Amino acid sequence: MGKTVLKRRIFCPGFALHLLAILLTCTSIKAVAQSCPKNIDFESGTFEGWTCYTGSVAAVGGQNVISLTPSSGPVDDQHTMYSSFPGNGVDPYGGFPVNCPNGSGHSIKLGNTQGGNRAEGISYEFIIPANENAYTLIYNYAVVFQDPNHQVNEQPRMEIEITNVTDNTIIGCSSFTFIPYGTALPGFVLSPNPGSNTPVWYKDWTAVSISLAGNAGKKIRLFFKTADCTFNRHFGYAYIDVNSECSGTFVGATYCPDDTAVNVVAPYGYQGYTWYNNNLTQVLGRQQVIKFKPPPAAGTTIAVKLDPYNGYGCQQTLFAQLVDNLTVVANAGRDTSSCNRSPVPIGSLPKAGLVYKWKPATGLSNPDIANPVANPNITTTYILTANHDGGGCISTDTVVVKASIIDTSIQLIGKTIYCTGSGDSSILRVQPTDSIQWFKDKIAIKGANGTEYRVTQTGVFHALLFNSEGCSLATSTRQINISSIPVVSIAGPANPNQCLVGNKFAFTNNSTNAVGNVTYKWTMGDGNQLTNKDVSYTYTKAGNYAVKMVASTSSVCADSSMFTIQVYQNAVADFSIKPVCINMPVQIINNTVDTLSSPVNYSWNLGNGVVSNLKNPVAPFYTSPGIYPISLSVNTPQCPSPLNTVTYPAVIERPKPGISYPEVYAVVNFPLPLPARQLGDSILWTPGINLNNPAVYTPIFKGVAEQLYTIEIKTNSGCITVDTQLVKTVKNVEMYVPDAFTPNKDGTNDFLRPILRGIKQLNYFRIFNRVGQTVFESKTDRPGWDGTFKGTAQPTQAVLWVVEGVGVDGIIHRRKGTTLLLR
Repeated sequence: MGKTVLKRRIFCPGFALHLLAILLTCTSIKAVAQSCPKNIDFESGTFEGWTCYTGSVAAVGGQNVISLTPSSGPVDDQHTMYSSFPGNGVDPYGGFPVNCPNGSGHSIKLGNTQGGNRAEGISYEFIIPANENAYTLIYNYAVVFQDPNHQVNEQPRMEIEITNVTDNTIIGCSSFTFIPYGTALPGFVLSPNPGSNTPVWYKDWTAVSISLAGNAGKKIRLFFKTADCTFNRHFGYAYIDVNSECSGTFVGATYCPDDTAVNVVAPYGYQGYTWYNNNLTQVLGRQQVIKFKPPPAAGTTIAVKLDPYNGYGCQQTLFAQLVDNLTVVANAGRDTSSCNRSPVPIGSLPKAGLVYKWKPATGLSNPDIANPVANPNITTTYILTANHDGGGCISTDTVVVKASIIDTSIQLIGKTIYCTGSGDSSILRVQPTDSIQWFKDKIAIKGANGTEYRVTQTGVFHALLFNSEGCSLATSTRQINISSIPVVSIAGPANPNQCLVGNKFAFTNNSTNAVGNVTYKWTMGDGNQLTNKDVSYTYTKAGNYAVKMVASTSSVCADSSMFTIQVYQNAVADFSIKPVCINMPVQIINNTVDTLSSPVNYSWNLGNGVVSNLKNPVAPFYTSPGIYPISLSVNTPQCPSPLNTVTYPAVIERPKPGISYPEVYAVVNFPLPLPARQLGDSILWTPGINLNNPAVYTPIFKGVAEQLYTIEIKTNSGCITVDTQLVKTVKNVEMYVPDAFTPNKDGTNDFLRPILRGIKQLNYFRIFNRVGQTVFESKTDRPGWDGTFKGTAQPTQAVLWVVEGVGVDGIIHRRKGTTLLLR
């Protein structure tokens, strides 16, 4: 099917449609009753005469497109048949009955609640009789809207499409599209059970009429469609039923000669009704039902003007002639049996305008309807009285409901589970009745018709019990398991003692069994269980394991076998070493893992030509610095291979040579930091006099006398470097620059630098040539100026210098002067 185009649309904002039910009543405006099309009411309990469709829905170019194709029949969960006996409960959102409350026997469900941008439909074609120019269909519906708040072309929907197939035209006044968008539809209630955070609105059963006037002799198609939203989430579905009673006039237009009143019912589903006399000059009433008491003369003609809800149809005026030729025939139904008080339907489908009364009321679901359900305690004759709602045409009928009892108890003599050869048995017994049939796994057992049945095979058993009153009831089921004890035979692994590395234990199961299916359970001893018949298993840890296999055909028929497995721990080499200094012993710590009491063989290669088989070899000495690979190989007598080897480098270091630091000057009783070389891992200044901490790399000197310090710097490997530092003292802060220097690279007096005494920070030392150019600048006193400018050695000349620094006294000191550069 392609895009659906309709002339009448209903828009409701943000609601996903669940069309729950549509009830159709075929009504033509004439005095003669008409027969309904075959199975339009689904009363055969099938979809015979109806065409089922499935498809999808999509938003295309700003429009909603429903695409449907005929299916070969009803599709599971999209076209579902329901029966009013015993009934299918209530709608989970609105709480109203999902079976149409018109007394019919069957309804169908169209769609589901799964979403998935699916669509479905059903259609029915019939021909209006040639002389029926005034013809009306009445449907009842109950709807539920979920509120997804989509755009109008994306919303879920229900479409009713009425087509004149003969003329290939859509009957616009009778075709509608219900879309959850715009203003809320009248009569809707917010559901207290939305099932999610999305609100749900519902409307209980409502009747609506569709006019097919002027289509006598035409083929008409009824097409009902539901579709999810286009976003794959919100759904739409429908319950549909069609009344079995098709009449050629308004309900009540045909009445009984002895009626004391006449109630005429106009079509359903309109917003307003106005009743008139035959020439529309007198208003008789403004309700759907108009009552005449006493009845008017036979042949009287009345009219009703129908005003639809906006968008729900067309305004029209219908006429009816009142005729007093109605007859009523009560139908209590066929005599039947209530088996073990199981409810049984009696009576027949109701007819509009009739009143029903059953006596006695005992054992009836409702004594005031045409087709109640009966389950009396004793055999009962029920009397049905039916008459027109005006009081006339009284008719009675009777039906006998036999209260038939069958004892459906089933007794087990013996055991439900046993092993062959054990002497146990299972016998099932029921109480005597007219006929018995035993079943195994839902299949009748040939010749098993007695009150007792001896079970010889595993299965699910029950009996179907019959009596002469037409009752047939099934007992409950009994599960019987009969099996033999398996004969266990296991071929264990060829080598039950293996090393952890590469271990694999294979068990071949040769067990046999006569009766029943065998299941296997292997307990591997390490917490794991397997259910394979044969097992190939690898352990992840060394140890002794008890392996057990149990073969069983039931919880009581079993045998077992056990094995003991030994998994040896492979030796895993490991050791640790630390860097050392030359000529010092290398400490090797053996960290080889425990092998669970198995002896370990050790083989050391110490990287200097020395080998050892001791667990802890004698500490080696190395006279030259470098990296020496030390390796350890291990195995055990149980697991000689693979040999496990690990190699780590032994780092042998040489101590750094000691140096003498440039002498420094300290102002008496002013602190002076003494920085040492940043090497090694620990340091010690000796003697420690006049120092705040002799064990740090930059101690603070404060004293009055000159002092020579020895500085011992030690690495973690044990290498020791000894430096020296001479500290001289002066009484005041001083800065000097020599009068001359000779930068000839002979190692003597090659640099011009300031001599600082008591200066803790040099701000700058600048040198200018004879033309005023800055040829050198530095913030440290060393190494000083080498007599070059831009890489060119400067000639003999007098240069000007300025120097500034911060003394230990916190004062900024400045000096300037000249120095002679000699070549």
